[in-house]
Amino acid sequence: MAGTTRDDILAHFREQAGFCAALGSPFMEALCLAMASDIETGGPVGRLVKGWASDPRRDALSLRVAGYLHYAVLGGKAPELAAVYPASNPGWTMDAVWPVARNWLARHERAAKVFIKSPPQTNETRRAIALVPGFLKVASLFPGPMHMLELGASAGLNQNWDRFNYQTSRWELTGNSDVTIDTDWVGPPPDHIDMSFNVTSRAACDQAPISLSKASAARRLKSYVWPDQPGRLARLDAAIALARRTRVRVDKADAADWLKAKLAARPEEGPTVIFHSVFLQYPPAETRRALQAMIEEAGAEASWERPLAWVCFEPAAFFQGPDQTGIHPNDFITYLRVWPEGEDYHLLRSDGHVIRAERL
Repeated sequence: MAGTTRDDILAHFREQAGFCAALGSPFMEALCLAMASDIETGGPVGRLVKGWASDPRRDALSLRVAGYLHYAVLGGKAPELAAVYPASNPGWTMDAVWPVARNWLARHERAAKVFIKSPPQTNETRRAIALVPGFLKVASLFPGPMHMLELGASAGLNQNWDRFNYQTSRWELTGNSDVTIDTDWVGPPPDHIDMSFNVTSRAACDQAPISLSKASAARRLKSYVWPDQPGRLARLDAAIALARRTRVRVDKADAADWLKAKLAARPEEGPTVIFHSVFLQYPPAETRRALQAMIEEAGAEASWERPLAWVCFEPAAFFQGPDQTGIHPNDFITYLRVWPEGEDYHLLRSDGHVIRAERL
């Protein structure tokens, strides 16, 4: 985004405040608005983001700054800030929080500038429940060993999706872990809810994977979870513990190069399942086109003995189906395409955090 202006950045911070409110985080709503006001008055946030070269909305700039503050709280080196944050003070007010946060940023601008250079990675495990309808469909079509390939996997927490427990008011699945995913489910349960999964291989890639063996890396991952959402924080802790126990691995690689090599060597028996969640907005358009062409080319070579599936949870704009009635541009959908039949399916509509999920 050439020529990003202060007004562009302000608009992003205020828009993000609205998103946070809609997704159940009054703390983040108030913090984003406080940071916007600080930009207007030339405070430490204004100095941090001044001259930001690319699109602040695409870069989630506001969440980078907020993540730095939460990172400081979680690290135990900012006791005065931790004392006013929701974990220690459930009755928080932004009038009490912001002066302390502003002072912390003013005293640690250099560290904050380094932190915000990297994009947020929440590795939101709740998105796994949006992928489950696709995995159930694949298992029903192609019984046999499932070979999972995840793009943009961050720390790889969702590599363990089949070990999670899923609970809604309409259906549930029991896994083999302490990680429980819930959502407000609208409509009938997914088709094939009684299918079992036979995952025999897992692989994942990310351009900047997070190594959970490092406490600082795990803390950074947690820093992007909104501080007034204790359920998400607890779920992340459980997912990190599971990933460490199962020795999850994420390859550091470009998605297109990595997938090309994996597809060339895919197993001769059972479905190879490519999956990702809220990933496509990050690579450039040419990479997205290359990935789609590569997947379709591999699909053309698929057989019933060696099928291919593509399961993803992404903004609706990426996958315009035959009937988009009622689909809002800000909706996220679960999309599935399978080969050799070449059919595609739109299975679910939700928000980015899968607080509410509606079967399509």
